[in-house]
Amino acid sequence: MNQYRPRRSSQLKVDIGGLPDEDSHVNVMCFDLVYFTRPAQFIILSAGVFFFYLLYGYFQELIFTLPGFGGYGWYLTLIQFFYYTIFGQIEMLLRGYTRKVPLKIYTSLAITTVATMGFSNASLGYLNYPTQVIFKSCKLIPVLIGGIFLQGKRYGLLDFVAAGLMCIGLILFTLADSQLSPSFDMTGVLMISLALVADAIIGNVQEKTMKQYTASNAEIVLYSYAIGFVYLFLLVAVFTDIASAIHYCSYYPKETYGYAFIFSVTGYLGIQIVLGLVRQFGAFLAVTVTTFRKAFSIVLSFLIFSKPFTYHYLYSGALVLAGIYINMYAKDKDNACLKACQRLLCRIRRFVYIPRIQFHQEKPRTALNV
Repeated sequence: MNQYRPRRSSQLKVDIGGLPDEDSHVNVMCFDLVYFTRPAQFIILSAGVFFFYLLYGYFQELIFTLPGFGGYGWYLTLIQFFYYTIFGQIEMLLRGYTRKVPLKIYTSLAITTVATMGFSNASLGYLNYPTQVIFKSCKLIPVLIGGIFLQGKRYGLLDFVAAGLMCIGLILFTLADSQLSPSFDMTGVLMISLALVADAIIGNVQEKTMKQYTASNAEIVLYSYAIGFVYLFLLVAVFTDIASAIHYCSYYPKETYGYAFIFSVTGYLGIQIVLGLVRQFGAFLAVTVTTFRKAFSIVLSFLIFSKPFTYHYLYSGALVLAGIYINMYAKDKDNACLKACQRLLCRIRRFVYIPRIQFHQEKPRTALNV
């Protein structure tokens, strides 16, 4: 009775019992994470968010260091939407996906996508990069409000405390930055605020759409950005000087179209992973991960692009970290990710204090033996 043991992953998918054929798969890019535990899935997806979006933020800020590029943020967004549409179409063809969500939903989702990407990119012409990231990180409160009104969710007191701590820390960070570099422009503040609200709406709408229609990540990205590209082209052609933008980019093709391609590729892959986080762990936890990534992006921005530093950044960042931990605790007190972090802290504590523990335990034993 020799039992055959499958070795290939394709065979394992047939022989493992208890897994539904479709709904259990966690497809991110070309990889299926269904055989990893939920804590492992969370770690892998979070690491992917950090890797791709750190590259995305670097090249985005690098483009806006070009002299005179500040007024062409909407044209840059148009290029980005074009790249995303191409990437999404290629992925849909390679995977053989078909559309499941009605087009009327994408027509409204595309509006918020244009708003969040367009206003976010355009605001960099009026605000520095850390300030823009700080403002975008404050979308935790709109996500809570959007979850309540759009999906009928209920959040506990700790969720609001966590979001409040994170927003207070980020606001203090912004105030500290304004004292060092008071280059705030109300136009930029208005733009990033509109992007903030639209970004919060997107997270809840995407979560609701994926659960209701079991739509793939590639489908949501393709149709959101393809329809958004049409909206954005009309917007740029009517309300901006598109001829001047094309003329400017022709002088710096490598720094504009080239860098835009790189940060569009990393941004597209990052979107896939964020949508995987939303699908598996919900919009609120996905926003928490992306907020933490933004805080790290700010640190790298100061290191790479040489900005002044003040100690106020430290305690404001500590408030953000406290909010993240409280959010994880409030999400599920028996959460495996949280328990893994707690076990890791206990092991570190045991490793640090182990000589002292051995010293106190040996004395009573010698006395008993005598």
